[in-house]
This record gives sequence, C-alpha cells and structure tokens, in this order.
Amino acid sequence: MAARRPGAPRWDDAADDWLIREATSGSTFSGQAFEVLLRRHQDRIYRIALRITGDPADAADVAQDVAVQLWRALVTFTGSSTFSTWLHRIVINRSLNLQRARRVPTRGTSELLDQDHPRTTGPAQRVEDAARLDAATRSLAALPAEQRAAVVLCQIEGMSYREAAIVANISEPALRSRLERGRRNLLAAMKDWT
Repeated sequence: MAARRPGAPRWDDAADDWLIREATSGSTFSGQAFEVLLRRHQDRIYRIALRITGDPADAADVAQDVAVQLWRALVTFTGSSTFSTWLHRIVINRSLNLQRARRVPTRGTSELLDQDHPRTTGPAQRVEDAARLDAATRSLAALPAEQRAAVVLCQIEGMSYREAAIVANISEPALRSRLERGRRNLLAAMKDWT
C-alpha cells in the first residue's frame, strides 16, 4: 500500500478483506458482513459524493446507488487494489455520472458550511469565515469535474497522488496536471479572499 500523507485517515485493509470474504461466501453471515463493511465506509462515501455533487440530496442518492452497486459487484472485486481505492473510484464515477446526466452545475450548500465551518469567537469573525467558506465551496463546485475530483481526493481527503490517480483511473502525471489546474483555478476564484 502507498504511504499516506501525515494526518490522512488509515484504513484497516485486513478487516475489509475479511468482511469481503465473509460477505461473498454465501454463508448466513454474508448479509451482516456486508452491512458492517458498508457501515465502515458510509460516512466517507457520503462526504466524497457531497463534495463532488455539492448537493446533500444528490450525495444521498449517490450513496444509495453505491450501496446497491457494491452489493451486486462485490463478488467481482479482485483485490488488485485496496477495497477503499476501488470504492472511491465507484463513488467518484457515480457522482460525476449523476452530474453529467442532470447537466446542472453544482451548488454550494449550507450542509457543507455547517460541517466544515471552523469554530471561531466573535460574530464578525464568524460572518467573515462563513463568507470565505461559502466562496471556497462555490469555487470548488465551479471547477470542471475532473479538476474537482482531483482536488477533493488529494486536498480534502488527503490521498497521495498515486492513490488518487488509481481512484480516478488515470496516470499520476495526468492527476498532477488536473490537480495543478484545479488549484490554479481555485486560487484565481479566491483571489479576493487572500
């Protein structure tokens, strides 16, 4: 497994592997093992979908679609990558496909603001922080889908370039290029806030 950046979440791959074996074994425990596997990852599924789609209802739809797809496709998981990498790829693809199907721009949401807003003292500072976060959320949502996915995976979820490239199913140089363009576009959009 690739080295993770400091502070990036660590996945218990051995537990995932065991749960996958149990869920696909056909035993009476299969359904329970799948439920545990899904529960282990449901917050991350929703969070990534929310950051890609920018809409809580769309993120919930993506999370539900991913759960159904996992149930159907888990037997096809070969283990050529970690389960979390495979899962992230499914979430990113489902989120982007939903947006393409609807052909509507993403929206900044109050849910994003509530979850990510840093707690500060003083009402003036809170108003400024909320406005800055709203601008950042809208700027992220305005990025082209490929750049947004790269920024979410590397900058927000803390994946290494290699891990994010595997999830996005592109080469590492292509991922770095998308990430660089995304960062530049975000900086340009946020120039009034720096």
